[in-house]
Amino acid sequence: MREHGRSGRPPKVALVHDWLTGMRGGEKVLLSLARLFPEAPIYALVHVKGSLCPELEARQIRTSFLQAVPGIARHYRRLLPLFPAAVGRLDLRGYDLVVSSSHCVAKGVRTRPGTVHLCYCHTPMRYVWDRFDDYFGPGRLGSRASAAIALASAGLRAWDVATAPRVHRFIANSRFVAGRIRRYYGRACAVVPPPVDAAFFTPAPSDAPGSHDLVVSALVPYKRLELVIEAYRGRGRHLKIVGTGPEQERLKAIAPAEVEFAGSLGDEALRAAYRDCRVVVMIGIEDFGIVPLEAMACGRPVIVYGHGGGPESVVHGQTGLHLAEMTPSAIRDAVDSLSCLRFNRNDLRARAMAYDRPVFEQRIRDLVAQVLGEW
Repeated sequence: MREHGRSGRPPKVALVHDWLTGMRGGEKVLLSLARLFPEAPIYALVHVKGSLCPELEARQIRTSFLQAVPGIARHYRRLLPLFPAAVGRLDLRGYDLVVSSSHCVAKGVRTRPGTVHLCYCHTPMRYVWDRFDDYFGPGRLGSRASAAIALASAGLRAWDVATAPRVHRFIANSRFVAGRIRRYYGRACAVVPPPVDAAFFTPAPSDAPGSHDLVVSALVPYKRLELVIEAYRGRGRHLKIVGTGPEQERLKAIAPAEVEFAGSLGDEALRAAYRDCRVVVMIGIEDFGIVPLEAMACGRPVIVYGHGGGPESVVHGQTGLHLAEMTPSAIRDAVDSLSCLRFNRNDLRARAMAYDRPVFEQRIRDLVAQVLGEW
C-alpha cells in the first residue's frame, strides 16, 4: 500500500498485535494487514516461534520484555497486570502510521506526536470488563494469582479507558463490538467485518451429507463448549472439536464417547473438516467470528447464539440458525431440526463472499487513505 503523506513520501508503517501464539481469527486479520503493509514490522508482547503461518513467521517481529520471561508461551495470561507496562515500552518512534490489531492492550501503545494510530479493535479488553470470571474466577488459577489479578483489574480498566485517546480512529469488527467501544471508551467507529479467505475455503465437489458436526474454537471459558458437549451426550451423533487452549483437559474429562478432540489442524485439514461436516456449532457470545464465514464459504450452515456478533453474519433460516437460549436443550433442538431443513450451497457461499479478503482489504485501504488525509 503506497498512500503518501504530507511529505510526499510513502508513510512509514508499524503493525501492533497483542501476542503471537497461534493462527486464530485475530491473526487472520493481522495477515491481511501485513499484506497491505508488506514492509511494516510487527510488534507484539510475545511471539511463540513457529505458531504462525509461514508468511507471518517470515516477517520482522519485535517483542516486549515479556518475551524473556521463562515459560512465557504457557503462562502469558497470568502476567496480565504487566501488559500495560510491556506495551507502553514498545519503541514506535519514527513511524508515520501505526495500525494496531487489538483485543487486549495493543491499542494502548505510545506513539510520537504526529503519528497516526488506527486501531482495528476485535473487542475492548474482555478480561477486565465483562468476562473477568471466565478467565480468572474461582478455580481458573491458583488462589494467589486470582487474587492478584482481581486487585489489578480496577487499575487495568482505568488504564484501558485512559489510553483510548491514543487512538485517532477505531475500526470495530462488528456492530456488537462497536457498541462496546462506545460504551467503554465513548468513541464512535467504523465497522469493517473481518475477512474470510473464500479463494481457499471452497465447497467440496459433491454435496454429500456430512459425517460429523463440527466445532472450531479456541478452548477457552467464554466459548461455553461444555454446553455443546452436554448437548451431544447420548445422541449418537459424532461431534468433532478442532482447537486447543487452557480448557482442553477439563473438557476432555467431561466429554462422552460421541465427542472427538482433533486438536489444532493445518489449513487443508481444517478445510476438509468443514467440507465433511453437516453443520458448524458456535454458541458463545462472539465478538464476530471468522469460523462461520469459513464454514459458509465451504457450503455448510452454522448454528450460533442469537446475541453478540455471530448473528451479524449468519442469516437465520437461510445460512444457519440462531439460538434463543444458551443451553444444552436449545442446542439439541437446533441440531435435531437440521433433519427437516435444507440449506442452499449457493446461498451459503454468496453470504461468505460478501466478507471475502479483497473486500476487507479495500475497505481498510479506503479508511487509511481517509485518516491520513485528515492528519
